[in-house]
Amino acid sequence: MKKVLRWVFLILLGVGVVATFVFLWKRQQPQPVSYDVVRVERKDLEKFTIVTGKVEPRDEVAIKAQIQGLVAEIYKEAGERVKKGEAIAKIRVVPDMQSLTNAQSRLRLAEYNLRNVEQVFLRDSALFSKKVIAQEDYDKSKLQYMQAKEELQTAQDNLSIVTEGVTAAAKESGNTIVRSSLSGTILEIPVKVGNSVQSVGAFSEGTTIATVADMTDMLFVGKIDETEVGRLREGMPMKLVIGALNDQRFDATLEYIAPKGTESNGAMMFQIKGAARIPDSVAVRDGYSANAEIVLLSKKDVLAIAEAAVHITPDSTYVLLATDSTAQTVTTQPITIGMSDGINIEVVDGLKEGDLVRGNQKQNPVSVR
Repeated sequence: MKKVLRWVFLILLGVGVVATFVFLWKRQQPQPVSYDVVRVERKDLEKFTIVTGKVEPRDEVAIKAQIQGLVAEIYKEAGERVKKGEAIAKIRVVPDMQSLTNAQSRLRLAEYNLRNVEQVFLRDSALFSKKVIAQEDYDKSKLQYMQAKEELQTAQDNLSIVTEGVTAAAKESGNTIVRSSLSGTILEIPVKVGNSVQSVGAFSEGTTIATVADMTDMLFVGKIDETEVGRLREGMPMKLVIGALNDQRFDATLEYIAPKGTESNGAMMFQIKGAARIPDSVAVRDGYSANAEIVLLSKKDVLAIAEAAVHITPDSTYVLLATDSTAQTVTTQPITIGMSDGINIEVVDGLKEGDLVRGNQKQNPVSVR
């Protein structure tokens, strides 16, 4: 039994030694080298740059208060659409005590003066009808009477402006009613009922009652580096990708390139704007971030190959032209290249459609694509 086990052990040991030598021998043998094979084809090439930015309405207006007072009523809410001239809010005037006292005093003096002048005018009218006084004296008395009446009306209007912010004759179009200056959507109403507001003046910007914008006319606004701005020109097509809308793509047209740049993190950046063509069925909000793809150069139906298969040296540009689909046998073929889109490159001269070119070395089976 022991003799049998010994022979089995020796046989297994021998098999193991032989297998080891075979494995090491195989590892020392040269491995077959395979390559990607690239076919020369006709393609459409585009070179573009990506600009980050946001979308915003072309026309956005801050509606300011024209008089000082308190917000009495608000008729609209953010998100509602308004027409030009439509009322948004109402302001209640809080009169200044000194201005109120002066206006009341002026009104009383105007009333006293009118009563006095009226009595004189009535007396002169009676005397003139009896031919007692001259026409000139009568006309002078009448003029004073008319002036006194006008002064009383002015004093009443002044008191009405101080207390109500508008005269009785102009209540419908007065400054107490805040109206939209354009048709569009209300983006925000930063005030509430009871808030104090300041009027627009030489030393005050005035309180913003509402912000209104036309959301049917949107712009892409972004900044581009100085190294690329020189390739842009107005009218170039753009593609907008808005992340908040599930990366939907919209057409746009570049319409503005800033003539002056601003420095940002050591680089000069130039603002650009593009008119976005967004369907009415798509709801876009002010401030959505977006990326704009701007086509800098494009060529249609040109011979092209993968740029990785092109060898560029200081003296020449060439490819390794394959004689078959295995690319084991190649010849050096000088070529003339054109534009590149970063993946494929145009072949101006040196190759024809259908030629096979050796690409990068690979371990997978050779395939022609």
